[in-house]
Order: sequence, then C-alpha cells, then structure tokens
Amino acid sequence: MPTSTVRGLVAAGAVLAAVFSAASVPAAAAPQSSGCTGAIKPASIMQVLPCDDFDRVLAKAANVVPREGQVAWQQRPVTAFTHFGMNTFTDREWGSGAEPESRFDPPVVDTDQWMRSLKAAGVTQVMLTVKHHDGFVLYPTRYTNHSVVASPWWANGANPRGDVLRDYIDSARAQGLKIGVYLSPADGAELPKAFFASEVQRIAAKVQAGQPLSIEEQATWDDRDSAPRGEGRYGSGSAITQRTIPTLVPNDDRAAALAHGELPKFTVQEDDYNAYYLNQLYELFTQYGPIDELWLDGANPWRDRGISETYDFTTWFSMIHKLSPDTVTFAGPAGVRWVGNEGGSARTTEWSALPTTGDPNTAHNEELFLGGATATDLGSRTVLADPSVRYVQWAPAESDVSIRPGWFFHPSQQPKTAAQLVDIYRRTVGRNSSLLLNVPPGPDGKIADTDAAQLASFGGSVAQTQARNLVPGNSVVTDDELTTAWSPARGALTGTLDLPLAGPTTFDQIRLGEDITRGQHIEGAVVQARVDGTWKSIGTVTTIGYTRLITLTAPVTADRLRVVVTQSRATPRVSTVALYRTVPPAA
Repeated sequence: MPTSTVRGLVAAGAVLAAVFSAASVPAAAAPQSSGCTGAIKPASIMQVLPCDDFDRVLAKAANVVPREGQVAWQQRPVTAFTHFGMNTFTDREWGSGAEPESRFDPPVVDTDQWMRSLKAAGVTQVMLTVKHHDGFVLYPTRYTNHSVVASPWWANGANPRGDVLRDYIDSARAQGLKIGVYLSPADGAELPKAFFASEVQRIAAKVQAGQPLSIEEQATWDDRDSAPRGEGRYGSGSAITQRTIPTLVPNDDRAAALAHGELPKFTVQEDDYNAYYLNQLYELFTQYGPIDELWLDGANPWRDRGISETYDFTTWFSMIHKLSPDTVTFAGPAGVRWVGNEGGSARTTEWSALPTTGDPNTAHNEELFLGGATATDLGSRTVLADPSVRYVQWAPAESDVSIRPGWFFHPSQQPKTAAQLVDIYRRTVGRNSSLLLNVPPGPDGKIADTDAAQLASFGGSVAQTQARNLVPGNSVVTDDELTTAWSPARGALTGTLDLPLAGPTTFDQIRLGEDITRGQHIEGAVVQARVDGTWKSIGTVTTIGYTRLITLTAPVTADRLRVVVTQSRATPRVSTVALYRTVPPAA
C-alpha cells in the first residue's frame, strides 16, 4: 500500500536505539529517600515502602505533584472527543471489523467546521478516535490495508489526500487547540478469521433460539457473510520475538532518516499484535506530534469467548514517554484517569493523588486503583491506609460523556441541551475533573447544526459567567496565577482567608482552586459570607484540587467573604477565589 510522507516531530538528538525491559520506566517515577525516615522529595509517582507508617504514607500523598504535562493538561478543562469512523456510516456503536472499506465514503470531511463548532463551546483541546474497536484507521498507516487508503474517499478527486487525522490536526492547530488521539487496543479487524467464523455459528444458534443479541453480536451477525479485514494478529498466539520499531515496509520513506539517526528506533520483545500497535503509536508520535493526550482503554472484549490479547503496557508506556515526555496518557503512569462513569459526573470528593496496588508504569492503571476506577472513594485517608497500597501517583480525573446518547452519530438521536451541558460542566470541571465532551460528526462529514447551536449556547454561558470575577483583583487568589497562593501563617494546616468585597456584591457561584504544583492538600473547607452584618455559611466542600465550583441555590448579596480551611494533609495553598453571577444559556 502507499506509504505516508514523514512529517516527523522528533526531538533533536533522539537516541538511535533503545532496549525495553520490565525495569524501563518513564522519568516520572519518583526518586526515593533511603529508608523510611529521610526527607520526602516531591514527585509525580511515589513508592510506598513496607516500613512506611500511615503518617509517612499521608505525607507522601501530600508530596505527590503533577509533572509539567499534567499541569498544562489540567489547565485545559474541556476537551472535545470526536468519534468518527466506520461506525458513522453503518449506524453502529460497535463495529465487527469485517466491514468493507468501501462503506467509508463521506462526501466531505469538514474539519474546519468541526473546530469552529467545538471552539464555540470553549474547548481548548480536541481528540480524534483514529481507530475504534472495529480497527478501521483514519490515517494512511503502513501496517494494515483496513484504513482510509482502501476507501473510495481516499481516491475521491474532491479530497485527494484523504488523511482524516492530518486534516483534523491542521484545522485544530489553526484554531489554537491542543491535540489528543485515541487509538483503541481492541481491534476487530485483526481477529483471526476462524474465530470470527465460530462466533457467527454461535450467534446463529442464538438467533434460531430467538435470543436477544448484544450490540457486538449484532454487528458480527450483520457482517456474517464477510470476514475480518486485517491480518489475524489479535490474540493469535504468535511468538514473542525481537522486533525493531519502526518495522520498515517495502519502499519505506523513513529508511534514510533511520539509517542516519534522524529518527529513533527501539528494540522490543513482542508478539505480532503488540508490534502492530507499537508501530502505529510510532507513526502517530513521529508524524503527527506534538500529541498532548493519548487515549487508550484496556478493552479486551473477546476474552470471555476464547480470544485474548496480552497488552504490553510497560513497553507501550515506555516508548510513548521516550517519544513524547510531556504527553499525558489515559490510564498511563502519571497520566489521567477515567472518572468511573459516562454520565458526566465526578465525585464530590475527587482526589488527584491516588494510591495504587502496583507500579503505574507496568499496567493499565484502572487495574491498580483500589476498588477499580468506579470505586466511590479512590484517595481518602481510609484508602491510603489500606495495606495493599504500593505507590501513590498524580492521576487527575477525566469525565467522558457524549452530547448525544451514543458515541457515534445516529440520525434518530438528538443532542443534550445547553442547559444540560452547563450542569455537566459544573459536575465535572467544578469537581476537580476535566470534561471530555464527545461531539460526533454525521455521515455528511459535518457536525449537525442542532449540536453546533447547543455547543455555542453552552460555551457562551460559561464564558460570560466567568468573564468577571466579583472579588476585587488585588490579591494572590485573584491574579489568575496558579503558583501564587494564600497559606495560613507558620505553615498551619487550617486557617481563614478573609476577603473584602467592593461593597454589597451579588453572586451565585463560587470558584476555589489550589496551587496543584505543590500537590493537593485540602480535605475540608467552608465558605462564609457576611450578609447584612452577619456571617453565614453558604458552602461546604471536602476536596478542592485545581477547580471547585459551588453553585448556590439562590443568589447571595454580601460585602465580605471567608474561606475557612478546616482540614488539610499539608499546608494548604489556595490559589483561586472567584465569585460569579450566572449567565444562563441563550435560548
């Protein structure tokens, strides 16, 4: 198949070769003090030693801090997810991997229109699903024919290039947006054909018996006369052998750059599918970077039916870090994590410093959180005291939710209203989480006008509400600088921040924030307002983190404000206090 032009963004002086092993970990791993009595140095990943008592574990949690890429990521509170691919044209949520490439044939792919619609919603980062679980790839990869290259759209004279990812990134960067990419580890197109045939037989028996089918089974049944379009590498039991990443293909346009050391290469021990996945990661980072967030889940959907692929997360994470140290990886070490639901709601107590039961460098991190990613409590003192804790890492929450009921566009569905999106914003961004809002373009290659209208109304409401901080701007907590902050005297764990207002001030939202570059420390706080000469408590929170929004049931008019920190793990550093008057979404 045709090869892509190398548009690499590779750091100067890249190492020509690297050998991965279980001991190879990203630089984010924490340097440790000797024993359990020395000074604790701030780090994004901190090991818990057998001799650590609870006070020391708590102190380590207080000294877990975000790495530079995470700080930048948390300052981008809303990301737009873009699910667009084969499922867009089959009207499915889950594809089989046996869909012929001819099904992908949009009249246009108007990524400029996508970005205008998304930026109107206030997003600062966008993320494209370049490969979903069906395995169809939206850029011209060298490693499978099941991609845009084999579709009619690639040869369409109206769009001679046909690289959806390239168009997406170019349009995003023209709007000043950061870039995220989702590359699914699960891959139906790479299922062995014999397994697919046996699945068809199994599902046929269910159909004959009148039993309902899951969405995955329905897709397989609908495509029963076809077969997976890839090379059968997923869960094939292929041998683990030494491989070089990138694996050159015939007439590979990168050969000279690799030979001259202008591109890095890596020696790995992998089976066929892990090598395939690593080669695609390499393409993404060297041809399309910088990539600010990489999204990969741990889906292994055919495991219960006899086909399972062992994902080599240790090597994946290590290569990602070497190619792009500032990239934050979903479920990766010192990356970001799933909030635990797809309903657009973070916990009312949401920690970013989380304990894990194993080394975050070596596994999909959802497997390491105590109670799993959906647990109601992931980071409290109770969880930190659990004897199974082995590490503590900075892992802020990301709340994914779709503007429509499905992740892909379906003409029968309608988008959420702007008012619903504002409520989701308050329950995610307002609870120390980012919002990952999915907006799926339709088969016409555009974001629907109905969706665009709700996005603009939502974005306008948030922007207009937060356009003016009603707290006078003469304080370290109102200067919009993350690293300038108020702390109680003499390093105390509790204290009161007293702020005068410019006369009687009416507000119905309060925003609080911590200087997360020093960690997340506050475990309890009360906001008080002086109303007609009397102090009243108007809001109580547990965690604050990067952002905490308190939305009042009715506006309050006060001439003075207090933030009373009632409990902390270490000296609190309040970096933000803001008061807003809500501007509702336009009708």
